Amino acid sequence: MLTFIPFGGVAAPQRSGRMSWRPSEDPVPGDRRSCDALDVVIVPRVRDLGGFNVRRALPAAQRQMVGPFIFWDQMGPAEFVAGEGIDVRPHPHIGLATLTYLFEGKILHRDSLGSAQAITPGDVNWMTAGKGIVHSERTAPEWKAEPGRKMFGIQSWVALPRAAEEVKPDFFHHRAETLPVIEAEGKRARLIAGSLFGETSPVRTFSEMFYADVELSPGAKVPLQACHEERAIYVAEGTADIACDTFESGRLLVFRPGDEITVTAVTPSRLLFLGGEPMDGPRHIWWNFVSSSRERIEQAKEDWAQKRFDVVPGDEQDFIPLPR
Repeated sequence: MLTFIPFGGVAAPQRSGRMSWRPSEDPVPGDRRSCDALDVVIVPRVRDLGGFNVRRALPAAQRQMVGPFIFWDQMGPAEFVAGEGIDVRPHPHIGLATLTYLFEGKILHRDSLGSAQAITPGDVNWMTAGKGIVHSERTAPEWKAEPGRKMFGIQSWVALPRAAEEVKPDFFHHRAETLPVIEAEGKRARLIAGSLFGETSPVRTFSEMFYADVELSPGAKVPLQACHEERAIYVAEGTADIACDTFESGRLLVFRPGDEITVTAVTPSRLLFLGGEPMDGPRHIWWNFVSSSRERIEQAKEDWAQKRFDVVPGDEQDFIPLPR
């Protein structure tokens, strides 16, 4: 959910109706042009955080970003025994927004703005770091006694455009029932952020993007529209068929611009559709800092080392030291 060192709103009512599921023409087996929309397949690196696995798909050697998405961690799936849980101590961010979305479990978010918010499945926590924020992510002590607790979800970082890199920090929580949900036979999608399938999420973003949680029954088909230049599908669960190739869970499929493709569920599947317009220039990433300027990251490192960031109310005594 953190630690990467290479330098390199208004609620909307829930809907249940017809989505623009119109499938594109299926690719023809052996036809290179029709099967050539897939650019790269990223197999995430697996990290063991002490009985809790994280799969990191972005940034990767093959691709740093997809649209504004610059960091992509799959958390779990994991089951905790009594007394255990997530314990991410206070740490800083600049130049990005964190987007946390869970399939199972719950996390207590606290930040230096004074926010204290539990996130549960289907909710969205959107934290804008901007010029600087500190937050922690933990399992609340009273939750640790609950039997059979599970954790499964995605945390992503959305890079901010240059004009917004130094905005005032902010935090918004969007309950699951405020996000558009569209259903058709064998298909269900929740729009997490941005616009897709003719719907728009209430989550406020800083650039053109899309992010949707799509659940499919075996044999169900759904198009990945060509409305944005940079697009990807993350296979969270199940097996998906695209252009006569099958892809298992734990794969980030990045597509070339311009071609609408159709994905078919081979087994019960959960897919994340994500992407957007290319960023306005390259980004540097070091630890929890993202910026278009190396100098700004150096300043953030110094500010954290010298304890110039604000503290997290209720979590003031603990922190993650600057990596050396």
